This record gives sequence, structure tokens and C-alpha cells, in this order.
Amino acid sequence: MTITRKLGLAYTGLSTVSLLLVVWLAYHEFVVEPRELAQYGIRDLDRDSWPEVIVVLFLGLTPILLGLGWWWMNHVLRPLQTLTQVLERIDVQNLRQPLPRTMNGDEVDKLSAVFNAMLERLDESFHRIHAFSLSASHELKTPLTVMRAQLEDALHEKKEGADTFAEKAAEMAWLESQLDEVHRLSEIVESLMLLARSDNGLVPLERRAVKLGDLVREAVCDAEILAHAQQLAVHLISYEDLLIEGDRHRLRQLLLVLTENAAKYNYPRGRVDFALEKIGEMAELTITNTVQKEVSPNLDSLFDPFVRGENEFTQTDGCGLGLSIARWIVIAHGGSIQLSSDSARSFTVRIRLPLLS
Repeated sequence: MTITRKLGLAYTGLSTVSLLLVVWLAYHEFVVEPRELAQYGIRDLDRDSWPEVIVVLFLGLTPILLGLGWWWMNHVLRPLQTLTQVLERIDVQNLRQPLPRTMNGDEVDKLSAVFNAMLERLDESFHRIHAFSLSASHELKTPLTVMRAQLEDALHEKKEGADTFAEKAAEMAWLESQLDEVHRLSEIVESLMLLARSDNGLVPLERRAVKLGDLVREAVCDAEILAHAQQLAVHLISYEDLLIEGDRHRLRQLLLVLTENAAKYNYPRGRVDFALEKIGEMAELTITNTVQKEVSPNLDSLFDPFVRGENEFTQTDGCGLGLSIARWIVIAHGGSIQLSSDSARSFTVRIRLPLLS
């Protein structure tokens, strides 16, 4: 309960009690007491009742004064309410937006000034973090590219060399292992660069009409290919031809991330279900896959970087950045993404994107 509401209830209670006391006093003074005195033959009370009338009228001002006090208190606290509402809308994207100030030098104005200074420091810190991420990713990308090229050349030369079969097989296995690690590091660097640039608004998105149904059909085909190893059953439960506005490349990347996760965190002979339908003015896509283990109740943590699920059947690769990228793509298109799990050990990703009007 807010301070304003607490004070309002307190003022209302005091005003009610004061009003009841005034009514009781007036009733006692002008009804009960004259009636009792009349029983004793005392009738001429006009000269003695005027002081009591004045007292009752004075006490009757108490609820009015309390009402004026409540109005003044609400007026004083209104800038604090405005400040709270503005602070609730503050996020990483609008840290540079200054908070409103009354400029009258009171405590609320000083609090706004302190918050503005704090937001400036936070914005500078976030800017330095983003700059560091971009610089680190860029610096790592170049040596990884060189290492990958050298390993690929060495692997190609070993395949054509004249060493014994056993030596060649051992060296090739080592080179392939190193090359896999380099590929994995390259994917991490690329994902980190994408997230860092997206936080700074440096990733441009096309705004064109996109047939979401075509992308979903492509995702189903991808899922059938990925499902072959574990013999997963892939089903398109429902489907509608829906048109949205966005970047086809990024939306394709979004569906690829979710499709890979649905196949990766599954068990042999499980299933993956796709459903696309219109819900009001939104296109809703759900991707549901079976899971062997019950999913952690804190599903929102899966959106955090480097957080990964578990699969006891396969050695899952990746770097735990897929859902972070997926959330950024959905939010950048004005949509929402939710994760859910039920007792039947199924995991569902629900995406809503605004339809093209």
C-alpha cells in the first residue's frame, strides 16, 4: 500500500470519527439535554445555548480542516508519485532520460537530482561495458579466424600426406577436435558481438512484409532434418498464412535457434510440435518438445547468457546464448516470448508478434 493511500485512510478515519462526535454532541446538546431540562420545567434556554452552538460549530470545522490537510498532503506528495512512475519506466535503453524536477529546492527535488546523477553514472558504466564487450569480441575474432584457417589447412594437408594410417588418424582426430573448439569459440564471439551491438542499438533491422507461415514451414523442415538422429516425431499442429513486418533474416535465425533447442533438449523417439495461429491482432507461434527431465521452475533464467538446459541423452553443444538472442529478436520486432513447462514433461516456447495491419 502506498504512503498516499495510507494517509488517505488515516485522514478518512479521523474525519469520520470527528464527524460522528460532532453529530453526537449536537444531538446531546440540542435534543437530549433540552428534553431532560423540560421535564424539570426549565424552558427558557436561548440565552444559555449560544455558547454551546458556537462550540459545536467550532468542532464541526474539524472534518473540514482534516479534508484540507489531506488535500495539502496529496499536493505535496504528488511530485513523489510522478517520480515513482517515471522511475518504473527506466531501463537500459532510456538511462539518459532525465527525471522531472520541481526546482523548488525541497526534498523531492533534491531526490530527483540525486537520481539523475546516479542514472548518468549507470549509463556511463553500461556504455563502458558494452564498449569492452565489442572490443573484446573484435580482438578475439581475428586470431580465431586465423587459427581456424591454419587448422583447416593442416587438416587438409594431413589427409593428403604419406604418414602411416594410425599416425594420420590420430593427428586428424586431434586437428578435428581443435577445429571444433575453434568453431565453438567463434560462435561465442559472434553471439557476444551481436548481443553487445543490439544493446547499443547498432544492429539494423529491415522492416518488410514477411510471410511468417513460410518461415514456420522452413523451420519444420529443419526440425525434421535435426530430428533424424534421435528419431523424433515432428508435427505441424495448426497453421495459418499470417503476414508480419520485420527482418526475415533475423526471424529465420530466431526459428533456427528454437528448432535446434527443441531437437537438442529432447530424448530418443520424442516429439516436436509446431503451431501457428492468429490471436487477436497478434500472430502466436508455439514450439513444444518433450523433455526427459523436469525443467527448472525458474524458466526466465534460461534467457540469461551462458545458462543452458540439461539433456542426459546427448552431449549438447553450444554456448548458452541462443535464447538470449531469441529474446532480443522478438523484442526488437515488438513481440513477446514466454517459456512454460507442464507436469507431462513437455517444454513450450510461445512467441507473439504483431500482425501487419
